[in-house]
Amino acid sequence: MNELEFRLSDYAPIAVMFMVAGGFAASQILATQLVGPKKRTKTKLSPYECGKDPVGSARERFSVKFYSVAVDFLLFDLEVLFLIPFAVAFRELMTSGFREFGVPAYVAVMTFIAMVIIGFAYAWKKGTFDWSVQARAEARAEAKTLAVEEKQKRRLSTTTGKVVAPVSVATQATIPATSRV
Repeated sequence: MNELEFRLSDYAPIAVMFMVAGGFAASQILATQLVGPKKRTKTKLSPYECGKDPVGSARERFSVKFYSVAVDFLLFDLEVLFLIPFAVAFRELMTSGFREFGVPAYVAVMTFIAMVIIGFAYAWKKGTFDWSVQARAEARAEAKTLAVEEKQKRRLSTTTGKVVAPVSVATQATIPATSRV
């Protein structure tokens, strides 16, 4: 019998382990539901948030930068997930009688690593990891919006003759010098 021949019976202990683990989890959930107390209080039904009362809605908007960092993390995490088993398999491949498959496997993995490095460089160049660049861009956009609002207030005050709230020094700093009255 060939040493590398696939036998399904070799995987039976793994299947038994999964069945025992699943059965144990299901039995614990069932036992808790049957035996546990059923008092529902306001405190028990409220969400627990790091020892503090939750503030605001859980459905608020998050900045896209959080999602892009999460996706980048997943990509680099998957890279490690592929590289560690490859390192072990490559070592065995080179020490066994299959050395002719070593060079193509090495080239394939180096191509994979190069693609990951290019992706990392692209994300770096786009500013995914530099949050201060995005914060500055957001601050500029907000300053521009405030400047437009102040300009509209001034126009309104000159056309109606009514005095609108005075412009603060902080707001004046955000208004371009050409648009100041």
